[in-house]
Amino acid sequence: MAESPVSTKDSKATKDVRLGLVGAGAIAQLAHLPVLSKIKGAQLIALCDNDGPKASAIAERLKVPDVFTDIEDLLELDQVDAVVIATPNHLHEPHVLRALKSKVDVLCERPLSLTSRGVDRILAAAKQAGRKVVVGNNHRFRSDVQQLYRFLQGGELGRLIGVRSGQYQFATSRTGWRFRRPEAGGGAFFEHGYPLVDLALWVADFPEPVRVSAHMDRARGAGTVEDSMLVHVECAGGISLSFDVSWSYVGQEERWWFEVLSGRGSARLAPLRVVKMLNGKPTDVSPSGAAARESVFLQSYRAELAHFIAVVNETTPYEPPDDQLAVIKLMEAIYKAAEEGKEVRL
Repeated sequence: MAESPVSTKDSKATKDVRLGLVGAGAIAQLAHLPVLSKIKGAQLIALCDNDGPKASAIAERLKVPDVFTDIEDLLELDQVDAVVIATPNHLHEPHVLRALKSKVDVLCERPLSLTSRGVDRILAAAKQAGRKVVVGNNHRFRSDVQQLYRFLQGGELGRLIGVRSGQYQFATSRTGWRFRRPEAGGGAFFEHGYPLVDLALWVADFPEPVRVSAHMDRARGAGTVEDSMLVHVECAGGISLSFDVSWSYVGQEERWWFEVLSGRGSARLAPLRVVKMLNGKPTDVSPSGAAARESVFLQSYRAELAHFIAVVNETTPYEPPDDQLAVIKLMEAIYKAAEEGKEVRL
């Protein structure tokens, strides 16, 4: 684990962390802004978006003091301790690198970069700047995922065999940067599969991928982003991962699933159900607890942002996001397998 750099900001450990939010699009409005408006230990002091009127309207409603249309101007504020990057995917890397150059800590929405080389550049820049970079893999911070992780870490379900996961989303009108590959990095799988890949690798303690096969469908023809993808990954130690994602699903209801298979049991999410072999019989050992006061979605972002604030304040250990290199390399292998129509060996 890397040592936390010594802070150069006065009384940073005792004062609220002063945050700038870069990007006021969908994820900022659905998650970051609702959480930041109420979270303890932080103050949102600046908002940046290339749509100035939109940013100004949001800032006025939430009483955010400063509004910018250029990240360069925001980073000139001496008061900013850290930034949250919630811009379109292709801007993550340049925005993170610019913040690190200004000696500012960063929470960046996934993906950290569209390429493994880009992730390498960010890791090197963060180390050189002595700054912290945290990636917004919010699923890791879900309370049900944390409980599942404890079951797996404790070995209660036996040897991990595999993870089966997916997401089916109804088709929507195809507009915006998410449907342009140079800006998004991919289609349905980059949008919905990336967080599943990260979560599967994380709960499995990042087994080494060995072979990858994938099939994608582009309803609108070559050169467009994919509408669906089916992926199988074989890892060292006999662990297999499968992902089934579509954002053009025709059915009665949208679905999200994540199931872990082990030698002596299984577990699935949403809601958390854990079954363990006891005295020769499958037994439900799911943890019980009070119903959550907020959605799993908002709860995960609240926990993620609280973690970031603690990392910035150096009240919790910082771990560089080296594991994101493994995630993006696997994503690159998945897309290569899908594009070439054949298995990729790693």
